[in-house]
Amino acid sequence: MKRLRFLGAAGTVTGSCYFLQTDDKPGVVIDCGMFQGTKEIEALNQQDLKINVESIGAVVLTHAHLDHCGRLPILTKRGYKGPFYMTEASRDLIQIVLFDAVRIAETDPEKTPLYSENDVLSLLDQTEIVDYGQPFHASHYSVLMKDAGHILGSTSLEFTDNQDQSIRKIIFSGDLGNSPQEIVRPTEMFDEADMVIMESTYGGKTHPDDDPDTALLEEINMIEETGGTLLIPSFAIQRTQEILCRIRRLKANARVKAQTPVFLDSPMATKVTSVYTSYPELYNQDFLKSGSVNNFEFSNLHVIQRHSDTKKMRAAKGARVIIAGSGMMSGGRIVRHAAQMLPIKTTRLLMVGYQGDETLGRYITEGVNPVKIAEQMIPIRANVRHVRSMSAHADEPKLLKWLKNIQGVRKVILTHGDIEPREALKQSIIRDIGEKDFVLPMINEEVVL
Repeated sequence: MKRLRFLGAAGTVTGSCYFLQTDDKPGVVIDCGMFQGTKEIEALNQQDLKINVESIGAVVLTHAHLDHCGRLPILTKRGYKGPFYMTEASRDLIQIVLFDAVRIAETDPEKTPLYSENDVLSLLDQTEIVDYGQPFHASHYSVLMKDAGHILGSTSLEFTDNQDQSIRKIIFSGDLGNSPQEIVRPTEMFDEADMVIMESTYGGKTHPDDDPDTALLEEINMIEETGGTLLIPSFAIQRTQEILCRIRRLKANARVKAQTPVFLDSPMATKVTSVYTSYPELYNQDFLKSGSVNNFEFSNLHVIQRHSDTKKMRAAKGARVIIAGSGMMSGGRIVRHAAQMLPIKTTRLLMVGYQGDETLGRYITEGVNPVKIAEQMIPIRANVRHVRSMSAHADEPKLLKWLKNIQGVRKVILTHGDIEPREALKQSIIRDIGEKDFVLPMINEEVVL
């Protein structure tokens, strides 16, 4: 008898973690991510991870976002000695992400470290690299990874159990990409399955069609006229790289001035960009044909690495662009820049991603003014613009297209979404594809398959 336990992203978006078990056989953990968001949600990270490591035969990772990989080292801390299967790009990225998580936890008095650097090193030593389309065995399952088109190295997973003809093939969507995207390849489809565990982040929603290139062009042209500063809070993985290559294209086409300086003030994003540069085979065809040896570099790009670089950025006169983390302005270097520059009328703030509840970015986009930064009330005189079309997640039409391609699906389990988007996606599946056996699990719930 198969059982699937939901240890995260069940009734919430973050904390993805599933434990797939079959009687008398070692189980498989799929993802083990950190809860992110409000203080109430983040408090779930401190709860006991209800998995006996002696019952785990393998761990499989879909991708390197913190909400999918951030609790993995807890397993090595508890003594898990087995393999962690993932793509090579994911391994390079989790090394950056997990060491950063350790650093933040150790320096933030409000956070309790979940694990140490040694636990991360143990995980990396136990990593097994898998290529797309290369079957491998995890416990008694044959597993196949396909490109999810979400971020570099992201996967969807197909589990095949030839010993159980009732539920022989199970698909875990992971996070599905918003294809076509600027850099990565399109989402790969599956042909058949008995059961699908599917993300529902944007259930009930369609992404707007506002053009990021147009927004960047207009915002940079405006500061070139006024001599102001354009602040861009950006996620370190993929969003920053997309912004860089879009600005490179605007400069190459002389739509913005070559001499306008762009400062990348994010150590983590700088490391991630180096990883992205290392995997051109994972780029989509249009990106490969764009004609640049390095799509993330251009004239007057300044990467902030030393104190002297920071002094140079602060001393820059006239128009300038500053890209800094974090994307929701919940921490990182963008917060310091915001406190200094949001009160200045010539400053422009361009938000390029989703803004979570109770984050500084959400308050600003909702029009709160002034806002509290580092115990000070900061008035906002800057112009604020929010581009919502750069999501790396598939919206509902693309989620439906992906599921509709899979023949023979009898059971659909909707995860990785808040309660309302999950219910909306369920109703759309019934309307557009047909009635299924649906499960909308909550955290720590176990479902017999």
